[in-house]
Amino acid sequence: MASTSDSEAFVAFERVQKSYDGETLVVKDLNLSMPKGEFLTMLGPSGSGKTTCLMMLAGFETATHGEILLDGTSINNIPPHKRGIGMVFQNYALFPHMTVGENLSFPLEVRKIGKSEREKKVMRALDMVQMGDFANRRPAQLSGGQQQRIALARALVFEPELVLMDEPLGALDKQLREHMQFEITRLAHELGITTVYVTHDQTEALTMSDRVAVFNDGRIQQLAPPDVLYEEPENSFVAQFIGENNTLEGTVKEISGNTCTVQLDGGELISARPINVTKPGDRTRVSIRPERVEMNKERLQEGVHLLKAEVLEFIYMGDIFRTRLRVAGRDDFVVKTRNAPDQVRLKRGETIEIGWLPEDCRALEA
Repeated sequence: MASTSDSEAFVAFERVQKSYDGETLVVKDLNLSMPKGEFLTMLGPSGSGKTTCLMMLAGFETATHGEILLDGTSINNIPPHKRGIGMVFQNYALFPHMTVGENLSFPLEVRKIGKSEREKKVMRALDMVQMGDFANRRPAQLSGGQQQRIALARALVFEPELVLMDEPLGALDKQLREHMQFEITRLAHELGITTVYVTHDQTEALTMSDRVAVFNDGRIQQLAPPDVLYEEPENSFVAQFIGENNTLEGTVKEISGNTCTVQLDGGELISARPINVTKPGDRTRVSIRPERVEMNKERLQEGVHLLKAEVLEFIYMGDIFRTRLRVAGRDDFVVKTRNAPDQVRLKRGETIEIGWLPEDCRALEA
């Protein structure tokens, strides 16, 4: 989903800053706009500012500077309960003394919705998350996955236009988490709900989102659809944080259009796309994804630089083989290859040649 102009933004942060002590900025000059119906994930390590942004949008934290707009109206001074935003937390935050039905009915009672209409909306929300038979149970009688479904239904029951989710699947096991990822994105798109989702799990961000905002040190490092983020990281932080990545350090020798030649610190020459380098002599960290490295040189075109590599580990992982190599003096270079009939099984200590297409390799800042 393309970035949106401020005039059509449903959610907008305009030059937003946040400091807790008046000195250190946790969020630095944030500008971000989202169209209606987008599923946007804020992704980043602990302390990067993503949860603070979510809490400012919810109204539980106040921006130190700047404005937060919802559908064109500033909500800086509107209390949380009047913003009409649905919230889902990691700890579910269900009322233990109420039944499931009463938990869902509560946000409707607060909004002064009549009893018969409340009952209809509660049943519809429970059916959405396939929990229609559980209205009379209490949260303690439900599994973690069932409680999370109820928390989701409660966020959706009053039909908000915006739902915020803070690490909602963090407490679930892997299989259930993957199932709930699918359920949440399906519901969000079917209902046309604008969703802001916070996680530190990159796989979750890549599989669920229309766009991902990668946070580090209080700033958005890159905001892009998942495939662009993975295939075209704009800096070294994004390249390292999103997915698995190989890096080799060196110096730019020459730049010609969309290709540059890099001399690695071990002396080898490789070709790459110049991203954050501008001239010969620049230090660079070259980034290449493990699945883009070719160990069968017949599959590479003429003119591709081949590197010598020593096999340190060759691991069978079912659908793929994972090979760890010593390349250009580094012992952490990984290649992933599909488990195909023609895959040669490599032996530890063997010397092979590897290579890749220059367009798959990015010369980033050092």
